[in-house]
Amino acid sequence: MPEIEVAAPDALRAALAAGEDRITLVDARFVGHRHALRLVIADTRFPAAHVPGVLAVEGEARAEAARIAAGLDRPAADACVPDLIAERLVAAGVSLREVPLGELLAEVPRDEDARARAVAAVAAVDDERIRLASAVKARDGFFTTFAVSTWSRYLARWCARRGLTPNQVTVASLLVALAAAAGAATGTRAGYIGAALGLYFSFVLDCTDGQLARYAVSYSRIGSWLDATFDRAKEYAVYAGLALGAARHDDDVWTLALVAMVVMTTRHIVDFAFNETRRGIGGGGDDDGADGGAGAKLSGKLNTVGWTVWARRMIILPIGERWALIALLTATTTPRITFVVLITGCVLAACYTSLGRVLRSLPRRTPAAPQVGEHLAALADSGPIAELVARLRPRVPAPAAALLGTAALLAVLLAGGAGEWWGLAGAGVYALCAGAAIGRPLVRRLDWVVPPIFRAAEYAAITILAAQVVPTAVAAAFGLVAATAYHHYDTVYRLRGGYGAPPRALVWAVLGHEGRVLLVTVLAAAGSNTLRTGLIVTAGVLAAIVLAESVAFWVRGARPDIDDATPVGPAPSASAPSYRPLEAVVAAAPDRTGDLS
Repeated sequence: MPEIEVAAPDALRAALAAGEDRITLVDARFVGHRHALRLVIADTRFPAAHVPGVLAVEGEARAEAARIAAGLDRPAADACVPDLIAERLVAAGVSLREVPLGELLAEVPRDEDARARAVAAVAAVDDERIRLASAVKARDGFFTTFAVSTWSRYLARWCARRGLTPNQVTVASLLVALAAAAGAATGTRAGYIGAALGLYFSFVLDCTDGQLARYAVSYSRIGSWLDATFDRAKEYAVYAGLALGAARHDDDVWTLALVAMVVMTTRHIVDFAFNETRRGIGGGGDDDGADGGAGAKLSGKLNTVGWTVWARRMIILPIGERWALIALLTATTTPRITFVVLITGCVLAACYTSLGRVLRSLPRRTPAAPQVGEHLAALADSGPIAELVARLRPRVPAPAAALLGTAALLAVLLAGGAGEWWGLAGAGVYALCAGAAIGRPLVRRLDWVVPPIFRAAEYAAITILAAQVVPTAVAAAFGLVAATAYHHYDTVYRLRGGYGAPPRALVWAVLGHEGRVLLVTVLAAAGSNTLRTGLIVTAGVLAAIVLAESVAFWVRGARPDIDDATPVGPAPSASAPSYRPLEAVVAAAPDRTGDLS
């Protein structure tokens, strides 16, 4: 596209009004690092992004920019039109991301002397060094920081220069993890050692895909979904592989594998539910309750001491430490020891983080914003029975109702009700309490505990029923919990991405958590053969329903990445300001180091 002078505002307005796709305005005098341009041009997560001299807009932001451009009356020769439009977009209430540059430079010099100083300043800063450093997360765990990211960032750059995408690396990570699970399933020491190595390299690739996305500024909705869901699939596949390997030595650890999955998934729901109240939505911001109380003050003090920061990151067993622990124990011990140590560590970590979050929540008095309640209700995953009870508007504190229902359910099952028709009494009380818990909006200070309580209750009930009624069907129960957990994780990823909760029709189709508990309780009461067959069929049907809807949702919403094969050339010489779309700003470069990827 030819350069269009700002002196021709009609041409500028016409170019902005010509569509809704992303378009970038770059002042002809712009001087800065390539990566500064890349952060604005290639990051399509934001409808409007800006650094000095550069503005990218799409959709409604582009339409508003066109209206603003229509009001420009032959701006002065020294006006920076991208900055001017960005300022007016903010004044009009358009959400605009001011891209943080850190050490990177981006400016519009007004004369030759200023331009010379800017060019010298740009040359003095190593753009590639900053780009590599920014590819790594700022707050990673100890193992990830010192045993993976020290070299995985260079692997990310290698992938970028060969045209590999983050999604391809994510798939490669999954394949390596599945190979590791297959190695563990052999039940041999060589297979266990191979599985440990596979786990490490799978985790390296898992870090690399995110680093590649940040290095290349290549994000997509489907990529985020693949990365998140494959993490769970990899970990649970390894659990299954260890259980199969142990079975070759007549050691049945399927129940331990299932408990490990229950603990891990419930703990993640604790994290997600609590964070929903701390995302700055209305009254539920991160500084809710002024300072978060004594828990937040203690946490702040500990964050000022270097060694406590790393210790706390290790204690909570993030994915890096967890995978390192699994790999080490798999290579050197048995699957049973691996699961016992893993479960113990995860339970202690869950107690530590949950206690801290309860302490942070207690000082809050003001109810959270309605959107927080809506998100927590979606995480609760209540079905038709609970919603019918909720219409009665029972005035019971939500956490109390959830705890009462869970206690009744588990007490009945553990007291001999598993496999007996009177065990349905516990499931019935649980369903009624589930409805009472959501009878009012979940906006009070401890209401975030309701979704994880429901998760623990449902998963624990399935585990107890399978283990007590027909132990040989625990593997089928593992499959049912895995399919259910996928549905719950998928809900989390949609809410975190701002896409809203899954449709109510889907939640009703899979019966809601209280409906599934009732169903499995009935299957158990009908006999061991019925339970075994029912677990297999239910797992298959549920997996088919949630996977079909989820894949359709994420693929339908996938956004194409910006073409990353076009390098960005040097800024032109100083001249009268001009508007330039992206096509006019790019130029040939001698190598791929300047690619937008």
